[in-house]
Order: sequence, then C-alpha cells, then structure tokens
Amino acid sequence: MSALATIGARLLRKLPPELAHVLAVRALAAGFGPTDTTSANPVLRADAMGLTFPNPIGVAAGFDKDARVPDALLALGFGFAEAGTVTPEPQPGNPKPRMFRLEEDRAVINRLGFNNQGLDAYTARLAARHDKPGIVGANIGANKDSEDRIADYVTGLNHVAGLASYVTVNVSSPNTPGLRDLQARDALRDLAGRVGAARDALAGFADAPLPLVLKIAPDLAAEDIRDAVEVAIEMGFQGLIVSNTTIARPETLKSPNKDQTGGLSGTPLLEPSTAALRVAAYVNKGRLTLIGAGGVSSGESAYAKIRAGATLVQLYTAFGYDGPSLIPRIKNELAELLRRDGFASVNEAVGADLKS
Repeated sequence: MSALATIGARLLRKLPPELAHVLAVRALAAGFGPTDTTSANPVLRADAMGLTFPNPIGVAAGFDKDARVPDALLALGFGFAEAGTVTPEPQPGNPKPRMFRLEEDRAVINRLGFNNQGLDAYTARLAARHDKPGIVGANIGANKDSEDRIADYVTGLNHVAGLASYVTVNVSSPNTPGLRDLQARDALRDLAGRVGAARDALAGFADAPLPLVLKIAPDLAAEDIRDAVEVAIEMGFQGLIVSNTTIARPETLKSPNKDQTGGLSGTPLLEPSTAALRVAAYVNKGRLTLIGAGGVSSGESAYAKIRAGATLVQLYTAFGYDGPSLIPRIKNELAELLRRDGFASVNEAVGADLKS
C-alpha cells in the first residue's frame, strides 16, 4: 500500500467520524484508492455457498451503503464486499451527530438508522458493474416507517437478485426501532419463509439458488442463536453472519463516548461476537456457512473466528482506524497462521477449536 494512502487514512481520523466516512467513500469512488498488487495466496482461498472467495476477509455492510465502491474495495484486497444496508425507499436515518469514535477502545458507536438512497439508486449502481469480477453481496433492510417490514425484505430481494453474489437479510441493527423483534423464532420463521419463497420463485436460479444469509445480533441468548440457526436451515438459507453491533457496554470501556446510544463495534466486540459464533457453530454442525464479524483487526483475530467456526470474516471499524494498509497485513498474518498450524486452506481450519 502507498504511503499516500496511509497519510490519507491518518488525516481522515482527524475529522468527525461520519464526515471521514463520507470522504473516504468519495475518494474511493474517484479512483484514489490503492490497489493490492500481490498475487492471490492459495492458502487463503475459501469455498462457501457455492462461491470461491480469493480470501476470506470481507468488508461488512455499513461502509458502502449505496453500492458506490464495491470494486474499489475489492481492489484494496478484500476477498468480498457487502454493500448496504439498503431499504426500498430512501431514508435520511437518525438525527446527527450519530457516529462516535471511542479512540481509547478502538471502537465506534453508531446510531445511523439505515441512512441510504433506496433501492433504485443502489440497483442502478450494481447493474452498472454487473459483468465485473469479484464477489459482491447485497445487504437488505426495512424502512423505519414500513407497515409491512417483511414485505420490504421481499422487495429488496426481488430488486437485487441477479445483481449480487449473495443477499444478506439484516434483522439485527439496533438503530431501527423494533427491527430486532424479527429475530424471535416465530417472526423469524415468517420472515425467512417469505424471503426464501421469493428467492425460490426467481427465474434463472434453478441450478444454483441465490445464496441467502441471515445477520443476527451478538446480544441474543444461546437459545435464540440456536433458533436462528435452525430457522435459517429450515427455510433454505445458506449462511449466517455472527454478528452485528452490540447494545451492551462492557465495563472495560474507557472513552467518554461510551454512554452514547447505538450499536458498539470494534475491539470490544471481538470476545462477545466470537462467543456467539461458537454457539452458532456448535448448533450448525457445518450445515450453514458462518461469517464471523465483530472486532476483527488482525490476522490473529480473523483466525480466531475461523477456528471458532467461520469460513468467512468481515470487518469495518478497524478499516476506519487503520486504512487500506490493514487488508494486506491481515491476509499475510492469516496465511502465516494457517501454515504454522499445518492447514493448506481456510476450509481445513474452519471450526478447528470445536474439534480439538
């Protein structure tokens, strides 16, 4: 990565976090992002959901809400990029300020509230890059004022089908009132059933169904995680992201921003999200692809997710702190750890801690 990119990342950290995020996306859209020119490392290849990922490190939804820069993110070295969350109609999100750095904790609290330009703008951008290589997921949500939130997810699916490599159903953001209620077993079965039926009715996916992924919160009790896994399997989903941001506030937080309302992400989320991942992996027994998210900032933390049961890993907050140089560093560290432990590929290492 260039020294210019490193300097740019440091300068952005001097700005308010939401402004820094907006400018970072604009810079990538304008072509100012560096390109990872290193050769693909075969030990990092991951096969999941019928797709082949050049490496398991993805950028989580939230960074590229409106699908402006998926290809620029892939050029940085990410193995996949997830764009969104997008809702059927545009919405401004919650009042500002709504994003807060916790510098002392290497964390962020946000209460953005699914701010996005809506499906029309989002799908137009995905359609414009449709023939380009690379795995790009679409993360769909419901409008805050929707009278039928499940219908919003069906609408989102129908719009992004054929434009995305997989689709994530986000029911776990803490910043849309009542949204997390959809994680309750009966509500989740209704949601997953309707979205799954809509997917199965799509033309052109008979031989290889469009992969569906469910994204859950880290704050669920073990029995609720079990329910989420079982419902996702029952309704024909292919993956589960563990997890979204947390509404919990660990006692170890030091920043004066620790009491802000919203979802906490970053380093403090690593331990609870990985614990939730282990519960999901124990119930899952390899039937769904698990995607580990929360607190990933190094090859070691990514490897911990993989050994706990994840085939793929996502990050966002650490990317905001460290900039583009983070991606090749994580990949190099992860490759070294895999080789150290005698694994020839990511898939071989998945769930290693559960087998020992």
